[in-house]
Amino acid sequence: MILSSRFIQDRIENKDPEMRIVITPFSQESRQPASYDLRNAEDIRLASHTVTLVSSLEWVELPGDIAATLMCRSSLGRKGILIGGGYVDPGFRGHLTLCLVNMGPESVSLRAEERIVQIIFHEVTSGDHLYNGRYQDSIGAVQAR
Repeated sequence: MILSSRFIQDRIENKDPEMRIVITPFSQESRQPASYDLRNAEDIRLASHTVTLVSSLEWVELPGDIAATLMCRSSLGRKGILIGGGYVDPGFRGHLTLCLVNMGPESVSLRAEERIVQIIFHEVTSGDHLYNGRYQDSIGAVQAR
């Protein structure tokens, strides 16, 4: 089940740490009907035909019953920008490293705090463990380890 904007907001406001979704800093402008737009942490230029790792501005924490999928916003897709990877396991916390691929013929500049990627939240049923991998508590864009 994909979570609606209202359900996402309820989980952000939830006081129970085992139920709460954390998105910091949160922006009402980034709320969408069934997703949240993550923003770029800094000004960056995506050269044509290259892969660039970009950090989300937001620190994200997912409880044990929520996973997420990352999708490029369609406005960037129209410029040839795609996202490589894009799954966030239950229990993850940290900045998200976004692997952006510019397949277009021209470089694309992204401004700091520009909305670039949608995070779509999904309910996980009967999960039995949380993410505790090598990217836990990531700060900024993290290279492959």
